[in-house]
Amino acid sequence: MLATTERIMLLDMADELANMIIESEAAEHYRQCLYKLRNSRETQRKLQAFTKMKEMYEEVQRFGKYHPDYKMVMGEIRTVKRELDLDSNIYEFKKAENELQALLDAVSGLIGKSVSESVKVPTGNPFFDSGSSCGGGCGSGGSCGCSA
Repeated sequence: MLATTERIMLLDMADELANMIIESEAAEHYRQCLYKLRNSRETQRKLQAFTKMKEMYEEVQRFGKYHPDYKMVMGEIRTVKRELDLDSNIYEFKKAENELQALLDAVSGLIGKSVSESVKVPTGNPFFDSGSSCGGGCGSGGSCGCSA
């Protein structure tokens, strides 16, 4: 009975933590930026242009510099990508996404370390992945030299 009660308490605390994250400023900012990104006609136009150019880029990459449109596509993909990177909605969204990811990484690290100091939490963030030579989450089964 004690284990069952303990599990229920753990589930309740996990739900409370999830709600705290969902209601956090970082999550709210992320949702606002996502809304702006999705509802901006200019940003969507840029994303569609980039997607179209990316498909052309992938086609050109199959043949490399021997493709007849190689120079045009290579120049155009850089221009479209630069235009995309300079879009304020995309910039704000990426920034909000990184802030939310940092919050989730910090929470994951705290939970992992509360269980045991030797628990590995693959966050992809070198600050939290100290002691691993690969930066965490490599998926190579240790072939990079880490102790995955």
